[in-house]
Amino acid sequence: MKAPAPLAVSIGDPAGIGPEIVAAAWAARVREKLPPFFAIGDRRAIEAVWDGPIKTLGAPTEAAAAFGKALPLVQVDDPGEIIPGDPNLAGARCALDSLEIAVGLARNGFAGGIVTGPVSKSQLYNIGFNYPGQTEFVAERCGISAINAVMMLSGPTLRTVPVTVHMALADVPRLLTTELIIAKARITARGLIRDFGIERPRLVLAGLNPHAGESGTLGREDLDIIRPAVEALIAEDIIAHGPLSADTMFHAEARKQYDAALCMYHDQALIPLKTLHFDDGVNVTLGLPIVRTSPDHGTAFGIAGKGIASPRAMIEAIRMAGMCAARRLCVASA
Repeated sequence: MKAPAPLAVSIGDPAGIGPEIVAAAWAARVREKLPPFFAIGDRRAIEAVWDGPIKTLGAPTEAAAAFGKALPLVQVDDPGEIIPGDPNLAGARCALDSLEIAVGLARNGFAGGIVTGPVSKSQLYNIGFNYPGQTEFVAERCGISAINAVMMLSGPTLRTVPVTVHMALADVPRLLTTELIIAKARITARGLIRDFGIERPRLVLAGLNPHAGESGTLGREDLDIIRPAVEALIAEDIIAHGPLSADTMFHAEARKQYDAALCMYHDQALIPLKTLHFDDGVNVTLGLPIVRTSPDHGTAFGIAGKGIASPRAMIEAIRMAGMCAARRLCVASA
């Protein structure tokens, strides 16, 4: 079967740890059995933190041939001086340009999928970026409504989906609706089938309130909003259970009973994932026409350039993107 095109890896903010973990992933490509990929960003930002071989590409189609001997790189416009650990507006523009190019290449078939390096949203906001995060930006560029792009955090023993994401906790009860939960659950189920090969995904839904509301005595959202969503999903032949008490959902035995947990707010999903898989957690965007993953950590400006950043999450993000891209190609070729 024809292999997917190499993955496009945007390095994120060049002053963060993105350049060094992308380079470290390439250096570990043989040991980790990684699929071919190429970086998008600034060559000098990589050279500042790594002394390995880099091949600047004339075109993305050259990446596969170059991958065995050097880190293939699509150079963005010269962003000026970049100092590890010292973010600036030029670096933010480089990060945004890298992301834009990666999405465009994947949309046009020149990349099998994209892996996005960590960015500083505060720096991006200073250059006019008006999206909550990279996920929403990628969704728009793919012609997908943000509500139809689902962020799933994935580790070796746990997958979680925050139904509401970047908002104040006080706003969650007001913005959480049965329709939103159903939409996110449908996309999650389809994504697990399409990208992970799980024929009958098992979903569990966390309650919003302690003990899933204690039959309404600790809040009615679990009875009035979440339970109807579960019933609707079951009626659609989607395996779904809940609302469940969140404090009993994430121990080892419980995690064996489901393929993904839908959580009602950001920290409810990310705390268990990062506790269990801080170094190898991957952010996967479901519902897109392209494959997109990202390491589930930030820019870590404080350790950038010191040679101590772990590339494990980047390695796993590249591995997962490659697996998803290969599975999509296999289905398309069947």
